[in-house]
Amino acid sequence: MSEASGTSPLGGRRLLVVSTNYAPELTGIGPYATQLAEHWAASGARVRALTGLPHYPSWQVEEEYRGVWRTVEIRGGVGVHRRRHYVPPRQTALKRAAFEASVLATGLLAPPPGRPDAVVSQMPSLAGGVLGARIARRHRVPHIPVVQDLMGAAAAQSGIRGGDRAAAVAAAAERYALRGAALVGVIHESFVPGVRALGVDPGRIRIVPNWTHVQGPTADRAATRARLGWPADTPVILHSGNMGLKQGLEVLVDTARLAPDVRIVLMGGGNQRDALRARAEGLPNVDFLQPAGAEEFTDVLAAADVLAVTQRASVLDMSVPSKLTSYFTSARPVIASVADEGGTADEVRRSGAGVLVAPEDPAALLEAVRKLAADPAAADALGAEGPRYVARHLSREAGLARFDALLAEVLPDTRGSHRR
Repeated sequence: MSEASGTSPLGGRRLLVVSTNYAPELTGIGPYATQLAEHWAASGARVRALTGLPHYPSWQVEEEYRGVWRTVEIRGGVGVHRRRHYVPPRQTALKRAAFEASVLATGLLAPPPGRPDAVVSQMPSLAGGVLGARIARRHRVPHIPVVQDLMGAAAAQSGIRGGDRAAAVAAAAERYALRGAALVGVIHESFVPGVRALGVDPGRIRIVPNWTHVQGPTADRAATRARLGWPADTPVILHSGNMGLKQGLEVLVDTARLAPDVRIVLMGGGNQRDALRARAEGLPNVDFLQPAGAEEFTDVLAAADVLAVTQRASVLDMSVPSKLTSYFTSARPVIASVADEGGTADEVRRSGAGVLVAPEDPAALLEAVRKLAADPAAADALGAEGPRYVARHLSREAGLARFDALLAEVLPDTRGSHRR
């Protein structure tokens, strides 16, 4: 979408997007923050993004940004203001707190110049939410935080060391960021009770699901498998994305140990990657891949037989993995090793594109894999439901339109004629 500022409803509006993650990061919330900001810029708004240095999912600052303290880039018509922050190579409650504190400090010390008309913040980062709230209050403009993860619940449920003590602090920061917001977006209805418990009026909560930000696969599936060294007759289970504590990826390594004839592929980075490699030592049927580039990402997903999403049994209402939108686009069946009552299970059931198994249970996961491998036609039919679900509910156009509607609610003069 690209309209002249004189005809676009957002023409001339000054918008600030606060997100710790942003392009060139390819996974997590970075692509959503980027596409949202660039969409509004193409609609005629003057958009700035306040963000950190690219580091996700490896939790290492990308080489070209090492040594950078403060920089401004123009990406897709957006002024991207990056601020240096601490990046912990391993996650503990204390190190996560230091990460958030450093993001908050550098953002408060050097916010982007000028007065925005509205501030939108992405919140798995507590600091991002607090920064958005502070900037919006300073300028007396609407703040719209978007809850991608509930960090208070995450600290309690993810198994991070010191999580119980951190949960109360995280919930207090979330309460500060959310209670004064004009509207609060949540990516899944399972987050609504937690947001309400933080003191948010339910009348101000809007559901804004993540959309599919990748293109469908285009390469020949057999050729991609051959290039990756995956034999045609070996079932391949692929997990893509962050390797952190809440994912509980040990279940996949333990599945490989039970089934030497099945190949487990872990693609991505994260603070648990080294620990998982150590756990998989001596297992020839476990592969670790670096994240695939945008041009081949869904081709690699589509080359697998099964796509896995895993979470610790304790993870219930604090996270719905963004990887699901990419999985569904790839038209392969999903096995979700997650708590049956959580939001992730709800989304897999709703899509019709996967099966659920008990979390942290390698035998149950292996049984589901063998069942799909024994009936390729049924597996293909299951996977085919993913793109259909995307087309009905998770298109980029629909997702961005929901955010346009949020702005229309808080900025009723949408013709861009009013200037603050």
